[in-house]
Amino acid sequence: MKEFIEIMVKQLVDKPDEVEVETVESEQSIIFELTVGDGDYGKVIGKRGRNISAIRTLLFAVNAKEGGKRAQLEVIDRNE
Repeated sequence: MKEFIEIMVKQLVDKPDEVEVETVESEQSIIFELTVGDGDYGKVIGKRGRNISAIRTLLFAVNAKEGGKRAQLEVIDRNE
């Protein structure tokens, strides 16, 4: 799943080498924390959140098919 997210996001950003996905797992869910390079945060979010919404939809669909824990995707802004 982590690799799936990385592949999708690397196609959107200008600095694909700076894309990182960390996982935080609990009993009921798994959280994927996505970090991208400077200037790429907006590209991942997209206009009106369309890109991140589409990525999350695909993530949820793949996760449901695999029958895994509840998946969440968080985008971490390095500038905060």
